[in-house]
Amino acid sequence: MDALSLMPMKFILRLFPEISIKSKPVRNRLIKNLQQNLFNVARHHGYTVHVFSQWDKLIVNFDEGVLSPEKAVSELSRIPGIHSFLEVREFPLVSIEDIFEKSRDVLGPMIVGKSFALRVKRRGHHEFTSQQVERQLGGMFKAHYENLGVNLSHPDVTLNVEIDNDKVYIVTGRHKGLGGYPVGSQGEVVSLISGGFDSGVATFDAIRRGLKVNYLFFNMGGTAHELGVKQESYFIWDRYAASHRVKFTAVPFEEVVGQILERTHHGVRGVILKRMMVRVASKIAKRYGVDALVTGESVGQVSSQTLINLSHIDRASEVLVIRPLSLSDKQEIIDKAREIGTAGFAESMPEYCGVISDHPNVCPTEAFILEQEALMDADVVDRAVEKARTLDIRDIPEDTARLETEVETVTELMPGDVILDVRAPDDVERSPLTVEGHEIIALPFYRVAAEFENLDRMKRYALYCDQGVMSLMQARQLKEMGHHNVKVYRKE
Repeated sequence: MDALSLMPMKFILRLFPEISIKSKPVRNRLIKNLQQNLFNVARHHGYTVHVFSQWDKLIVNFDEGVLSPEKAVSELSRIPGIHSFLEVREFPLVSIEDIFEKSRDVLGPMIVGKSFALRVKRRGHHEFTSQQVERQLGGMFKAHYENLGVNLSHPDVTLNVEIDNDKVYIVTGRHKGLGGYPVGSQGEVVSLISGGFDSGVATFDAIRRGLKVNYLFFNMGGTAHELGVKQESYFIWDRYAASHRVKFTAVPFEEVVGQILERTHHGVRGVILKRMMVRVASKIAKRYGVDALVTGESVGQVSSQTLINLSHIDRASEVLVIRPLSLSDKQEIIDKAREIGTAGFAESMPEYCGVISDHPNVCPTEAFILEQEALMDADVVDRAVEKARTLDIRDIPEDTARLETEVETVTELMPGDVILDVRAPDDVERSPLTVEGHEIIALPFYRVAAEFENLDRMKRYALYCDQGVMSLMQARQLKEMGHHNVKVYRKE
């Protein structure tokens, strides 16, 4: 075993550049935030980390035998506030010859058959300059290993050595960090997360920018949808923001959706839905002592996201609304979701689209929106807030395990099966369902949970919707409620 491999594994963390240019008090505060976040993440994931602060970097090492180098790199690459980091081996500074002897077995083979350059960064007072170390140490490597010579402009391989006062660091790996600010250093927000591509990426962007993010989900589709969103929220938190305890809140929104669909003009339903969401969200945010919301909206992506409609939505909120993706296109968002690991959730959990009109109004007047909202119950928002359920995000794994429910999906019906069409009334009217030999009952998804118990319990019900998503969600919710005479019907 070579001498270098016996030395402790350490990492030199370079700060996000915007941190380095801050005033000394601000920089010190951000560095302390990052240090504490490193400790908190390590505690959550079950290992110990040691952190030492310097002016523009942090020195980090892990307890030997707890984490592999690969795992350590993976952990550090997902912590906001770190621009990049070097994987290094540390030993005392004795002489330039000693540096060569301790590092030759690892660094030497890297230059065989290649051109190379050796770069030295030095800090402290020494009898030699960085350039003198580069020339002398580089000459030793050149003389002892077959290579194509020194090339300072475009080398095939660059060997890196750092001398910091009485210590030497041999760089064995260079890695890119997440960048951004340390989580929690820029304040706290509530993110409206739906399970789609957009809200997951927007949540990640808020975390990367140093915000402590709580999660808020509006449940319009039953237990299965909530289960999926909880799992995605926990994934994002555990992977990128486990340094802070945050909340996950679910708001039953079926009543609000029902009133929108039954009472308001189809051209502004999407805008009214979003206004109701931010109205509820801002009340919950203020309850938490939080001053801003995060949403995944992008200008022009859908009819409710024109500039005019976004301004209408903003006026319904009592707190600031932040839209990290406001100028991103859909493909950029999807690509980012794949990069951060949330795409799989979005692909298996289509975004809710139950309040969409064939002819949306992209520039309604505020007076018309307010007129339509007045048709809804004045206290419908307060009732939604009262029904909100909050849990510590760390409890989601246990909570979601309890909610897992299997539902049979069929393409052929049994004699006597009753089809329960859970589509919105407009969809039923546009495309009536007919299946010979079977009774069909139209019961909109937002009324299923409340009215299913009024149906004949001796019959079997096959829930149906166009995509099979809402029907599956409602069937799972009914099973959770103790109704086992349900399944999902998918037309071939």
